[in-house]
Amino acid sequence: MNNHTQDKLDTEYFVLRDEAAGLDGMIALHSTALGPAAGGCRFWHYPSHEALTVDAARLARGMTYKNALAELPLGGGKAVLRVPEGPYDRAKLFRAFGREVEKLRGRYLTAEDVGTCVADMEAISSETAHVAGLAQVPGRPGGDPSPWTARGVFGAMEYLAQTHLDRAIGDCTVAIQGVGNVGGALARLLHASGAKLVLADTNSERLAKLAIETGADVAGVNEVCGVKADILAPCALGGVFNATTIAKVKARIVCGAANNQLATEEDGVRLAERGVLYAPDCVVNAGGIINVAAEHLGWDAAEVVRRVDGTAERLARVLARSDQLGVAPNLAADSLARERVRRGAALAA
Repeated sequence: MNNHTQDKLDTEYFVLRDEAAGLDGMIALHSTALGPAAGGCRFWHYPSHEALTVDAARLARGMTYKNALAELPLGGGKAVLRVPEGPYDRAKLFRAFGREVEKLRGRYLTAEDVGTCVADMEAISSETAHVAGLAQVPGRPGGDPSPWTARGVFGAMEYLAQTHLDRAIGDCTVAIQGVGNVGGALARLLHASGAKLVLADTNSERLAKLAIETGADVAGVNEVCGVKADILAPCALGGVFNATTIAKVKARIVCGAANNQLATEEDGVRLAERGVLYAPDCVVNAGGIINVAAEHLGWDAAEVVRRVDGTAERLARVLARSDQLGVAPNLAADSLARERVRRGAALAA
């Protein structure tokens, strides 16, 4: 049985519906071998329940691997909710979601993801303690995790620029697809370093404002993967790379914050065959979940900094495994993650 089939069979799905609150979604628990299944709550315009389920499964699996590779005592899970088509009470909807999280009795820990914010987590917290990303207490981890995600990706880029391009990140051109909370924070870090930027986003107002702030060039969302750049950073939704888009990539390195950037495992191989170094997203975008883990587990802020700034070292281990096995980096990352999950399951048995 291949690993994807096994993942699909092992994942638990919990359908969420509360018509009065406008709640329609799902929690997917992929693994609790290393600890409670942790992963954010995505609030998005899904065209169908099937599309929602597919996304939940992929994201939950990705969280298992991300948490394992970040060496966190957490398993992998995800919540995906559909944005109601008509008017709705946002706080009421997320309180209803909080009641569903509480029913799992600590098996799932939620936090922010695409479409959700600190205020949503506060609403959830009125119904359950199994939530992170709450308003930050001075001196303690918490709040919006996206700056930490951006910090980890930036650290990985610095490492890759030095080791694979033989120059500082400030001497590179970086194309960023998606300049929301994470992509915007990453753009500002890169701008401060001196890097030249090419930005793309579906929100033209946000894009224009950031482009002026950072002196960046602008590209279309569907064209940015093919612009001339040293590093390409997908920071929007997943499934960016397939046979069609990979053929257009001109960057030598792909390193971004989006989850599940590869449409299939084979697309990681395609990038490698084209001479493009892919930094697996489950390795480089773990900064946010590290901050979530710290908030939940009671670590201090210094521990968050230490672990997020260890992103480059963890990436180096994955790339060394890639070279050792002669496989694409995404396959090496998956292999390392599965090893850690198996060890955790064996210890818990």
